[in-house]
Amino acid sequence: MNSPAVQYMSECFVQPEYFSEEMKQPCYLTPWDLVMLSVQYIQKGLLFRKPAIPPASGDQVDFIKTLLDRLKHSLSLTLVHFYPLAGRLVTRQTDSPPSYVVFVDCNNSPGAKFIHASLDMAISDILSPTYVPLVVQSFFDHDRALNHDGHSRPLLSIQVTELVDGIFIGCSMNHVLGDGTSFWNFFNAFSEIFQAQGKMDSISRPPVIKRWFPDGRDPIINLPFTHRDEFIRRYEAPQLLERIFHFTGESIARLKAKANAEAGNNTNKISSFQALSALVWRSITRIRNLPPDQTTSCRMAADNRPRLEPPLPGEYFGNSINPLRGVATVGELLGHDLGWAAWKLHQTVVNQTDKAVREWLDAWWKSPFMYHLDRLFDPFSIMMGSSPRFNKYGNEFGLGQAVALRSGYAHKFDGKVTAYPGHEGGGSIDLEICLPPHSMAALEADEEFMEATSC
Repeated sequence: MNSPAVQYMSECFVQPEYFSEEMKQPCYLTPWDLVMLSVQYIQKGLLFRKPAIPPASGDQVDFIKTLLDRLKHSLSLTLVHFYPLAGRLVTRQTDSPPSYVVFVDCNNSPGAKFIHASLDMAISDILSPTYVPLVVQSFFDHDRALNHDGHSRPLLSIQVTELVDGIFIGCSMNHVLGDGTSFWNFFNAFSEIFQAQGKMDSISRPPVIKRWFPDGRDPIINLPFTHRDEFIRRYEAPQLLERIFHFTGESIARLKAKANAEAGNNTNKISSFQALSALVWRSITRIRNLPPDQTTSCRMAADNRPRLEPPLPGEYFGNSINPLRGVATVGELLGHDLGWAAWKLHQTVVNQTDKAVREWLDAWWKSPFMYHLDRLFDPFSIMMGSSPRFNKYGNEFGLGQAVALRSGYAHKFDGKVTAYPGHEGGGSIDLEICLPPHSMAALEADEEFMEATSC
């Protein structure tokens, strides 16, 4: 029997509550931003329980209408702070002299998109199955869109999907505009303004919109292209299963202690996330049954803000990440213990210094390129995405704490792992792991991995 489908009730566009002079200026993009043009939007959202007795109303229809109106108003106020999200991408191209510049026009746009949808399913229908139901992908706008599509699509979409007993608030943000840190800073501000009854000055971390460029670099970057087909490549995910694995705070602490003990040298430098990443890297590599001489890697996204000298503020709105890569042969990875793998990942992170960041930028300026999902990731490796450190469950919209986090279609491939804080806190972590069906079955039978998780 086919499961119910999402029904779209209404949609509109939301602009900033007011426009200032700075909003009229183009927002020029950095190399960290431009490399994202051919990958997909960030799609993350929160699932809330619908109040049994709507506050200040006995009528469910009035409750939903009030919620939607307050969300739209709060979004309008939040966009005053995060105004590039209400814009559109623009390409300015000239033949004489040759020029190809992509930037954000913060003015000539209908704004961010706001969607109201409904689904005749309950929270239990979403959370009870072992694998994340495909219908969850319908909780987000911009399905399969690339960031370059932001020339004609909104750079930000909020979709509110009403379930029988729940509300899902899904946010799709163009990755050219910002990374995970920027995404969750926006989401946090949106929540703070909502909870403060629409007070403009209620956000605790106002964004720094001005883009950072190294000294001496022109902020107007002329790309070496004449047409988008030279750098845009669509991506279709293979058949995958997606499952959430839960790790308690106690389990994470044991993994960290084990990794540091096995690494030797009386170290305690290996972080909880590095230890967990090493476990996942070893486990997925083991169940793939690869030849010993095959090269494998664990990729992680490094936030460059604190690594630059002087550092960028955590509120810097934009992209400031680089993919890091711990590399080993299958024989090395599985022939050593957890501590060896975790130490390798730790060293990879430590080596991402101000010098390494600036060298990457210099190399990009000499030979600009874009990330492509089919080339960036390979079937012998894994990618650890997002971070359990982001404030995700702190976002409340008059509905109490969310019961779960989920993501959309974007950036799903064999070996993609997305990290969330566990719902109960206390250092717990949820991992959303994407694998082909045969690989998922093998991982579920892997003793070392399953001993560490409580599912």
